[in-house]
Amino acid sequence: MVDTVTLTEHEAIRDWAAARAGFPAIVDVSPAAGVQPMLRLVFDQAAYLDNDRAERPMNAGGFELVEWDEWFRLFDEQKLALVVARDQPGRREQFHEIIRRAD
Repeated sequence: MVDTVTLTEHEAIRDWAAARAGFPAIVDVSPAAGVQPMLRLVFDQAAYLDNDRAERPMNAGGFELVEWDEWFRLFDEQKLALVVARDQPGRREQFHEIIRRAD
């Protein structure tokens, strides 16, 4: 079992993602565009996908890279937390899970 840590502070989440070349992204998972955004973190080369693709509806699959401010606004509105693997010397695990806060 992976030893985990739960993060809710914006700076801690941003630092964790930056250490792994992670970027904030949103996937629209609703039948109608713009209705049900799902937060994601995108890592490494996935963040550099060709953005010159044909226009398509927001909810047609894939993700949209967004600014941290927008990502954190949704993160807080939905009362979410980020569960990550505890750092170990010499390893940079990308394991993460976005969950609802226990409040």
